[in-house]
Amino acid sequence: MSHDLLDLPATPERLHALARAGVLSPSGLEQALRRAVATPEPTAWRRFLSTGLMGFGSLLVLSGVIYFFAYNWAALHRFGKMGLLMAAIAGACLAAWRMKEGLAGQFALLFAAVLVGPLLAVYGQAYQTGADPYGLFLGWSALILPWVALARFGPLWLLLLLLVNTGLSLYRVQVLDREDATLILMLGMVNGAAWLTHEILARRGVDWLRGRWLPRVLAVMTVLPLLGLGTYLMVEPQTSDISEYVALGLLLLIMAATYVFHRRVRPELFLLTLDAVSGMTLVTTWLGRIIFDSDNVHAGSFFLMALLLLGEMGLAAWWLRAEARGPEEV
Repeated sequence: MSHDLLDLPATPERLHALARAGVLSPSGLEQALRRAVATPEPTAWRRFLSTGLMGFGSLLVLSGVIYFFAYNWAALHRFGKMGLLMAAIAGACLAAWRMKEGLAGQFALLFAAVLVGPLLAVYGQAYQTGADPYGLFLGWSALILPWVALARFGPLWLLLLLLVNTGLSLYRVQVLDREDATLILMLGMVNGAAWLTHEILARRGVDWLRGRWLPRVLAVMTVLPLLGLGTYLMVEPQTSDISEYVALGLLLLIMAATYVFHRRVRPELFLLTLDAVSGMTLVTTWLGRIIFDSDNVHAGSFFLMALLLLGEMGLAAWWLRAEARGPEEV
């Protein structure tokens, strides 16, 4: 077991285990429990409220810009539309430059990056460029790429990934005229590459990648497309093609890798929960097809499915609780 014990969360279960082992005295256990379950300090609350209100305010301003153009679209000249948007982008970039690398500056750059899309849309509508929608999103992502690289801000990277996902989806549908499973598999692989890159860079000590919310979002964006294809394979194995089999194989590989990550790199119950949900979905779908594919479907079939679901949820809860206590205690 290669965990650094100092990296493990100080949960009440672990503290009680230390007390039983004689490491903590009764008074030390009481003090440790107070610290482990204590509410955040006032400075932490102020930081949380400041960040939350800043992000919420930025979203409100962006929605106000969108509604302004929607309401005054017919009354504005095309130069007025583009001029206002360019002025807003320039102002946001100036604010980001003045505020340097602080959180307010990063939100200002995110504001500017979001407004690039409406600017491209207004330009395309005013001059009738005839560009396909996928070109808007791919061009949008290409134009904001320097800002994304300079900002070192998780939400901005997430915006870039969402734009790439949308652009690739539209390109495959509009140009290649395909909506098959290959597109979903491709999106899962793109998101998985972003997730893997994040984890590698975070392990190498990149400071701004130390938070865990972004890799968790990337994990969900990776697993959901693969899980959708794997579920379809469980339901319709006769009509499935190679993409569904590849997706299921990748999903199982990711589930195994996240378990190893939790055991050997750092505790990560969120990823284990994602594993449990994925496994339950696949097993339930497979068993449901077997139960309900027969000609003799009756009330007992639904009762059996309910029992299976309860058993799966109980087993998953027991497993996650055991992992939460720490591998050294299981």
